[in-house]
Amino acid sequence: MNAFLAASPVFSSILALGLGVRSLHAALLGVLAAVMAAIIAFPLGSAEIGVALLKWLPLVLEVVLIVGGGLLMSEVLRHAGAQAALANWIKGRTGTGVASVLLVVHGITPFAESVTGFGIGVTIGIPLLVFMGLAPRHAALIGLLGLCAVPWGSMGPGTMIAASLAGLRFDELGVASAMLSILPFAINGAVAAWLVSTPGQRPQALVLALGSALLLTVAVGLSNLAFGTAPAGALGSVAIICLHLLRGTGRGEALLPIGRRALKAYGVLLGGVLLAGSLVRFGGLSENWHYLASPALWLFVAALWFCAGRPPAEPMARAWQSWLQVAPVTALFIVMGIVMAVSGTAAYLARLLADMGSGYLAIGPFVGALGGFVTGSSSGSNAMFAATQAEIARSLGANLLLFMATHNVAAAISILASPGKIEMALQLAGDAGTQRRWVQRLAIIVVVCSASLMALVNVLAGQWF
Repeated sequence: MNAFLAASPVFSSILALGLGVRSLHAALLGVLAAVMAAIIAFPLGSAEIGVALLKWLPLVLEVVLIVGGGLLMSEVLRHAGAQAALANWIKGRTGTGVASVLLVVHGITPFAESVTGFGIGVTIGIPLLVFMGLAPRHAALIGLLGLCAVPWGSMGPGTMIAASLAGLRFDELGVASAMLSILPFAINGAVAAWLVSTPGQRPQALVLALGSALLLTVAVGLSNLAFGTAPAGALGSVAIICLHLLRGTGRGEALLPIGRRALKAYGVLLGGVLLAGSLVRFGGLSENWHYLASPALWLFVAALWFCAGRPPAEPMARAWQSWLQVAPVTALFIVMGIVMAVSGTAAYLARLLADMGSGYLAIGPFVGALGGFVTGSSSGSNAMFAATQAEIARSLGANLLLFMATHNVAAAISILASPGKIEMALQLAGDAGTQRRWVQRLAIIVVVCSASLMALVNVLAGQWF
């Protein structure tokens, strides 16, 4: 009975999504199942509930504010024509088709995600893809594929959580995650290249995608070794952006003034996050000051700076309507993950799976992926499962670092298929939801492919060691 209750939140929400139920309703179903499981089999005292509220409520509020700021910035840039100007400039520098798309998938979106996090990288990448002429469903899916460097998202708190709970060094897990990330880098790049190329161009497009993935892997890995895990994603993706722009065959036209202002707005956003974060880290300030460096603040600052403090009514209204679609879904799935983690439901479920013995080596990455899918956050997945996963790895005699790296990468890559991110991507791409099932299905297939390869790595490593 307890096993059924422990599994019910995850599988009820997944079943609902598979049947075409709206993401909001699937999220509500998952939360209700998690609450029922906690009440019946994993009860909490009032003191524990109070502590959990104080600990996790700020995170939920921060995430929904980040979603709101990202949507507002996207809309004011779109309304002003800045995104079209940037897209045309990029096309002029790199040409059309595969090169431009890979620049977004392996460069622009990973860079934005590395310094902001919470999936906000798609609010920069998807509008550019739309203005490159991609159909809304292709723009939504390919924009999500850019969430391939999430272990370093927001300067790597998810990886830090996993390392801390597993008893590993932060940079040690970062380097191992970088080595394994060649798999999702390659898969995501190959899918994007396949979608935008004609049948006759696909072999060449796939070679270009694999080369770009290899370069991103090397750049992120070397950045991990040289500068540590926190800035590695940003530094590695900057290198890829430069390489793609330099290899462009066309000179293109000069960037229009509105495009230059948009770049400055991104500079305000990214510079604010980095500078404020450095002030908090090196100034000896307490953790409570980290909100100064949060994208929840700087996305609004950058958007207001771009429009001189007065956003036009139309983008404000569009951002508000999109936020009402995205934020509740995102918040509810995070709440579901929190309830499962705090009540012990997640840990109980993982222990049940560990009874499989060495067969769990093939299951471990899927557990991490489920956590990322449900919460839409690698931090949330690692908070739910990392400690339990580490204990299982030790009990099985598996290589702890490799096992936790496969868990970390699988948890991170799975957020691209989470319902909250799907909703955000569709809103940014201008799709009214008619292509939700197509985007959701392919996103899940991509995640399953990456998790399956992580599982294969675990099994082969188990046989070797």
